[in-house]
Amino acid sequence: MASRLPPLNPLRAFEAAARRGSISAAARELSVTHGAISHQIKSLEETLKTALFERGGKRLKLTPQGALLLPAVTQAFDGIAAATALMNRPSTSGNLRISCVPALLSLWLVPRLGSFVDRYPEISLTLTSSNEPNLIYSPDIDVAVLYGSGGWKDCWTRLWSTFELFPVVSPTLLNSRPLRSIRDLREHVLLHGDDGREWYSWLAAADQLDMPKAREHFMGDARLSTEAARHGQGVALGDSITASSLIAAGELIMPFDLAVPAPDAFYVAARNDVRAAPIAKVFIDWMFETIEAERAAQPRPASRSRSLPSPRRRNTNSTTSPVDEGE
Repeated sequence: MASRLPPLNPLRAFEAAARRGSISAAARELSVTHGAISHQIKSLEETLKTALFERGGKRLKLTPQGALLLPAVTQAFDGIAAATALMNRPSTSGNLRISCVPALLSLWLVPRLGSFVDRYPEISLTLTSSNEPNLIYSPDIDVAVLYGSGGWKDCWTRLWSTFELFPVVSPTLLNSRPLRSIRDLREHVLLHGDDGREWYSWLAAADQLDMPKAREHFMGDARLSTEAARHGQGVALGDSITASSLIAAGELIMPFDLAVPAPDAFYVAARNDVRAAPIAKVFIDWMFETIEAERAAQPRPASRSRSLPSPRRRNTNSTTSPVDEGE
């Protein structure tokens, strides 16, 4: 005869408290009182006849028995959430809500959406231009494509692509004001898509940190700096993904053969219950299939890549959490 399972509510209280490391945080997540969580955990410990948490510390710490139980409970709840998502959204039809890094959205995703729409004509899309990690947890967003370090908590995250940075300039500007050497950059306007760290890293790799700069414009977004370069307003740092089509079309030129790795990367992220839904899964699969196909088909730009020295840190809003990758 199969042994009886512990009651569901105490298991849910235990899982939330263990994951959050706090009874108060678990109570807020489950919309119950601190005392209710404590009571549920005590009830579960009595049922199992073993202590699940060590008492006395500021932060909850699992006993060996609690550490043994937690992965099984977490997997069970994730499975229930995934099955519920499949029941609620059983087909690849309906509205899919996507947030995406502004530069990647306008310069890479939008130009390629036709292939996705042709393949899944019953899916309508709502696109949001943002690199805000908190949108992963918003009920108004299904899939987030982010630039950062990954490692966002309580969600599914997978590395989509790393990339390299290199100067780009319009042919018109290059014809009127040549760039015969890196030192000629001092006669050009430098266009920043961030707070200046990326240009600092590239100039450091080029051994030109002492080069005097003429003028600089800070756009706060790589989409804007790339567009400004396309219109001949200066030299921007393009990247091997969002600038690739503009370079192939001849709208931008790489004046030098030096590229440096970007400090972060692009990730695809979604809440665990949403990730398993067919309507989200087909889009995620399409994102990875498309970048892999392009990477296999296109030759690597003729540039030499150099490792970055450690730049001086400046104020930034970029995410710096560790990578959390998986499927």
